[in-house]
Amino acid sequence: MNNISIIIPVLNEAQNLEVLLPYLHCNTSSELISEILVVDGGSSDGSQKIVTAFSKNHPKVLGLNSPKGRAKQMNFGALSSKGTVLYFLHADSIPPENFDRYIVDAIQKRSKAGCFKMRFNSSHWWLKLAGWGTQFNWKSCRGGDQSLFVEKKVFNSLGGFNENFIICEDNEFIYKLYKHYNFKVLPYWLTTSSRRYQANGVWTLQYHFWVIHLKKFFGATPKTLEAYYLKYIH
Repeated sequence: MNNISIIIPVLNEAQNLEVLLPYLHCNTSSELISEILVVDGGSSDGSQKIVTAFSKNHPKVLGLNSPKGRAKQMNFGALSSKGTVLYFLHADSIPPENFDRYIVDAIQKRSKAGCFKMRFNSSHWWLKLAGWGTQFNWKSCRGGDQSLFVEKKVFNSLGGFNENFIICEDNEFIYKLYKHYNFKVLPYWLTTSSRRYQANGVWTLQYHFWVIHLKKFFGATPKTLEAYYLKYIH
């Protein structure tokens, strides 16, 4: 039977972990979840303490330490995992109820990888439109905020996330999945935070995201993308 390792890369996500970990505990089935791995990249806000405290009464929750960088952290989690299915989830994203059953059902129906539809916790019309577009199974509509499930053997066959990418590591890997395997968008809503849009401004951040994706499309190096991100996005 397929079982899931949930992998959550974090860096200073204490506030979100206080919400996410209890939610996962209340909305997962013990026979389907192998473990919940919270991979910390060097938090200074007490994230590790929250994971340690929660794990005392929830032994499937395990805190891991990794070099900083979401690709490195997710790869480390995958390497440490026991499940046959990997589920990568951001700390500020809440998957739908029964998400574990939906994932296992999709895998049993021969989907090798996939994600959920996504909506932002915002009433801004552009973010509503952006979320609406995630229901379509086009690789241009994909991103890490939607979460990602993938068979572990498929993940390993593609070499995992490219650790040269500090940003866009999710897009780079998902594009490889689309090229080689059947990718499924499950028709259930995941809710993610709009905090970066709130901090940077919706149109300012969207403009910079478009620039980054255009740069990547035209062959910009991971270092070039990282430098642009660090210069313009907070």
